[in-house]
Amino acid sequence: MATLRRARFGRSPVAAAALIAVAGLTLAGCAPGGTAGPTESVDVSTELTDEEVVLTIADETGFPVTDELAAAFTEQHPNVTFEITRDTFQNLTANAPRLLASDNPPDLIRLPTIGDTVKDGLLANLDPYFDAYGWDAWPASQLAPLRMTDDGVRGSGSLYQLGLGYSVTGIFMNLALADELGIDAPPETMAEFEEQMQIAKDAGVLPIMAGDSDGVVNFVVQAAMNQFVDKDEFMSWMFNEPGASYDQPGTVEGAELVREWADAGYFPSDINAIDYFTFVTRFSEGEGLFTFNGNWAAAGYQEALGDDVTFFLVPPVEEGGDHVAMGAANSFSVAAGSDNLNEIVYFLNWIHTDPVARQIIVDVTGASPGGDPSLPLPDVEPGSLIEKALEMSATIGAENGQVDFMANTTAGIYAGSIIPESQLLVTGQITGQEFVERVQAFYEQEIGG
Repeated sequence: MATLRRARFGRSPVAAAALIAVAGLTLAGCAPGGTAGPTESVDVSTELTDEEVVLTIADETGFPVTDELAAAFTEQHPNVTFEITRDTFQNLTANAPRLLASDNPPDLIRLPTIGDTVKDGLLANLDPYFDAYGWDAWPASQLAPLRMTDDGVRGSGSLYQLGLGYSVTGIFMNLALADELGIDAPPETMAEFEEQMQIAKDAGVLPIMAGDSDGVVNFVVQAAMNQFVDKDEFMSWMFNEPGASYDQPGTVEGAELVREWADAGYFPSDINAIDYFTFVTRFSEGEGLFTFNGNWAAAGYQEALGDDVTFFLVPPVEEGGDHVAMGAANSFSVAAGSDNLNEIVYFLNWIHTDPVARQIIVDVTGASPGGDPSLPLPDVEPGSLIEKALEMSATIGAENGQVDFMANTTAGIYAGSIIPESQLLVTGQITGQEFVERVQAFYEQEIGG
C-alpha cells in the first residue's frame, strides 16, 4: 500500500505522457461531416481583425479561467476586449437555449449539454474552422463528445463545441485528518474506502463533504455508479443512442451504495442546503476527510490546505482493477447568431495553441490544455495537486476509463431530474432503484423515446 505523500514544490515540466494521454481520453470520433451549419454563409478567416471588437462570453459562476484567458488575449491583441457574464451551472444549463436564440446572443457560451440547440440552429457548425485551422492534428477522441449527428446523437458528426481545458474527477483527501485517524494511505479499493469512512464517522469526523442544493452530489453518485456499470452502455445512454437505457444493473448498484452511505451518516446532515461553493469552502477550511470534485478545484484546495491534501482516482471494486472517472471538456459553443464568428473562433484556437494560454489552462484548472499533442508542454510544480491530476489523467487514458458526466445527457435532465431525485437519495427517502427509474423516465420523456 502506498503511503501518504505530502506536496513539496519546485518547478519542472509536466511529463509528456500525462498531457498527451489526457488529450485523448474520450471515445473516438469520426471526421468532420454531418449537419450543415450557419458557418456556410461566413467567409472563414484565420487572420485576426485589426478593428476594435468586443467579444461576449456567458460562463459559469466560480470558474475564473475565462477572465484570465481574456486578459491575456487582450494584452496580446489590444483591439479585442471582452464582456463576461456569469450564472450558476444549473441556471446556465437551463437558460442557454433562450440566450442563444436572443437578438443579441453571447459570442461564446459555456454549454455542458448540447440538447436541441443543434437541431434548432442555435450553434455555429465549426467544421469549416476545423479544416481552416488544421485541427485534424488534434486527437480525434478529444473532439468526439463535442460532435453531433443529424439525428441528435453525440460522439460523431459535425463539431459544435471546443473545450477550455479537459477534465478528470476524483477524490480529495485531507491528510491532516487522515493522520489523526491513523489512516496512512488513500484507499485502493471501494471496500477500503468504506472502511476509512467508517473510521472517520466513529471518530466524529465527517467522512464526505458534499452538497446537493444545486445537484453537485452527482459527483459522488456517478462516481459510485462508474465502478459497476458497463462503460460502453453508459456512454451510449449519455450520447442518446437509440434504445440505450440508464436502468442498468450497474447504475442501480451504484445508486444503492450511495443510499447506504446516506443511511450510515457519511454525508453532512444539511447536505441539501449546501451548494457547490459552500462545500468547496467547507472542505478547504478542514471539514471532511474526503470530498469528490474535479481537477478544476485542485489549485484552490492546494492554496487553502497546502501540504495537507492529496488527490486520487476513485478506487475500483477489485484491488488492482482499472479505474473509471468522469471527465469531459470544459465545453463552450459559439452562437450561430454571433456577429464575430471569425474572432471568437480565433480566440478558441489561441487557447489551444498559444503557450501563455495553455499555461493558464493548466495553472487555473489543473486540466490538460488539449490541442495538438506535439506542442510544447506547460510547467507544473512537482508534488502539486495539479501534477497529480495530470498523472490521474494519464492513468485514465491508459486504462480507457473515462466516461462523460451524466448531467450532460440532455438539456433538462440535470435540473429536471438528477437534482430533485439525488436530494431524495442522499437523505434516504428513495432507493437506488427508484432513483434510476425516475431519471430514466424523465430521460424518455425529454427525448421522446
